[in-house]
Amino acid sequence: MPSRVYLSRSRGHYEGVREVLGLASEVLEKARTARQVVVKVNFVSAYRELCATPVGAVRAVIEALSKYYRGTIIVAESPAQGSLMDALKNYGYLALKELYDVEFLDIGRDDYEEFEVWDSNLDKTVKVRVSKNMLDADYLVSVVRPKTHDTVVVTLTIKNVVVGAVQPGYRGLLHQGYKAINLSIAYLARYLMPSLAVVDGYVGMEGDGPIGGSPKPLGVAVAGENPVAVDSLTALLMGFDPRDIGYLYYLSEWGYGSLTPEGVEVVGVDDWRGLVSRFKPHRTYLSQLNWRLSREEAARALRFL
Repeated sequence: MPSRVYLSRSRGHYEGVREVLGLASEVLEKARTARQVVVKVNFVSAYRELCATPVGAVRAVIEALSKYYRGTIIVAESPAQGSLMDALKNYGYLALKELYDVEFLDIGRDDYEEFEVWDSNLDKTVKVRVSKNMLDADYLVSVVRPKTHDTVVVTLTIKNVVVGAVQPGYRGLLHQGYKAINLSIAYLARYLMPSLAVVDGYVGMEGDGPIGGSPKPLGVAVAGENPVAVDSLTALLMGFDPRDIGYLYYLSEWGYGSLTPEGVEVVGVDDWRGLVSRFKPHRTYLSQLNWRLSREEAARALRFL
């Protein structure tokens, strides 16, 4: 069966996400019985708003979830540059506590579990610490701005939860070259797959993302419960082929979702192809495509799965 992905045109960060979640009530309904809801946002830096998930998009997500879930919603992040408190202040997030029952979680200060990911030669593993609250959430939400990336082509809902769940002092261990990082992201995603994936594409980032790129209006919002399908459709809307994105390719091969339009049922817009834009890729884009494993590398690496 095709995965259902909800798509709407967007006239603003709050407005677009609110509209697309209005189409996705069957997904939000599942939060009603959740024990713990965690909303993972994406800041990267505490000092450049264009690299961060817009607070309006998160407000729309929390507003929609609050209709079904009556407990405290945890908003989680730990920026690579600056402190969580700096980011919350700079991006207007502290006002959310005045409107909703939310708490902020600094992933770098959370309890953790250890996981092994690949080293650069794919013949050994290294240990990373992954947020316990992220792993334990039975309703995990990823909400992001679509951005190009300096290592894995694009950063969308899956990469947000996977790399963001790794505590800051250990994230560098994921960066073991194009082949290892894509395999490691896909592997960890099996433990951190969002229940609800949301892309606020009112304005994204193109060029030298995930921090230093330029604004790129896209004018859409995307949501769904299959993040592989959500990220694949968003990549297509950005002008990229999802099959060129290593971690998405692996997850699709492992049965987690389709990379092709034929495997997706788009709800909300009759002709999504009319909304496709062309994001300028990162300057290292062509090098990033060298993530595919040779037969010998695959045999060496996949024995750890």
